Amino acid sequence: MLVSLKREYAQLVTSGSQLFLLFVGIKLESYAGWLWCLGLMAFISLMAWYSALHRLRMVSGTPTSRIGSAAQGYVELIGQGEPHGNPVMSRYSMLPCLWCRHLQEKRSSDNKGWHTVEKGETSAPFVIDDGSGKCVVDPEHAEILTRHKDSWTTGDLRYTEWKLLDIDDIYTLGEFKTVGGSTLTTTHEDLVKDVLSEWKMDNENLMQRFDLDNNGVLDMREWGLARSAAKREAENRLNELHAQPDTNFMLKPHDGRLYLISNLDHEKLAWRYKLWTGLHLTILFGSLGALGWLLQNPVI
Repeated sequence: MLVSLKREYAQLVTSGSQLFLLFVGIKLESYAGWLWCLGLMAFISLMAWYSALHRLRMVSGTPTSRIGSAAQGYVELIGQGEPHGNPVMSRYSMLPCLWCRHLQEKRSSDNKGWHTVEKGETSAPFVIDDGSGKCVVDPEHAEILTRHKDSWTTGDLRYTEWKLLDIDDIYTLGEFKTVGGSTLTTTHEDLVKDVLSEWKMDNENLMQRFDLDNNGVLDMREWGLARSAAKREAENRLNELHAQPDTNFMLKPHDGRLYLISNLDHEKLAWRYKLWTGLHLTILFGSLGALGWLLQNPVI
């Protein structure tokens, strides 16, 4: 079963709010109550239809990139999941995973429902590997869809966990960013300025190194020596920076676009969003039709 997590707005895509409002309308058995319920059903269905359509377009319209050759920016990646360092442990079952959301509920005293005792989710990053390279994925602020859901009851307590596992192929859609030597934009001249600024902050050491006549002031010749030394130091630092390995990251897009992580494959994700788009559009027109009929026939 597909479980929608993380963003409350995104939950409109798979919510049962419309069915709840239909049930409320039946219970109220009043003309005004039906008007309100049908109007809210139409509004929720419109928002849910737009939400599902937006996600369908993002998933279907963004081509899959290879990590080793992906362009910087908004991309879609698919790779085998693996921990980034020590594996995350699920809250209640204490099993290793990549990511976990947990929920603990307690049965009400009248046995008619459950109320939340505790809930939360992990935020530790994990890695995906598609054979061409690796990418560190930050799950924070992501909309996460997972097929792994475990729920069990102990006494009056019910425990539920949703997980991403390291056996999963992970789909990600978000902002791809590479940090390392190959992406370095700092110039040699910038580093020379930085080195000289550092040395000026420690004036005593600067004078000991370059004040050859010990008069407390660097003349043009002595300052030239200091600048030559700073260029050599800057060159060494630049070489060290260029030698740093590249690290790829998948992050929440800075422009607010969809950030999605899932262990469902691309085709199934697109099919699900297409199904929800059609379902909410059907409910929208059904609600509007019923509302129009009710306005013309106030018989309740």
